[in-house]
Amino acid sequence: MGGSGSKSKGFWPFSGSGSVDDPTKDGNEQPLARVRSYPGATPFVFARRSSMYFDEDGDLAHEFYEETIVTKNGRKKAKLKRIQKNLTPQGIIKLDHPCIHVDFPVVLCEA
Repeated sequence: MGGSGSKSKGFWPFSGSGSVDDPTKDGNEQPLARVRSYPGATPFVFARRSSMYFDEDGDLAHEFYEETIVTKNGRKKAKLKRIQKNLTPQGIIKLDHPCIHVDFPVVLCEA
């Protein structure tokens, strides 16, 4: 639960500069596109890694199962066995609508 965070001074691109003359400390709002250490960084995510896989036949799914017949006490029973070999990840996919990055520390709406 207490995973390592990237909130150190050099790796937190959406935070303020931390100096005394920081406009966020005076109550003024920081512009949405303004970032401290990465000038080309935005709070939006346009692509993500897919969680789906291709199998040998070219089928795309989250999980693949194979039906196996198990004989126990003379009775045949079908079981599903999960396939984990010979799967290729789909890769990076472009999002239809940009999302806001999870580490962007701004309140978007107060009701």
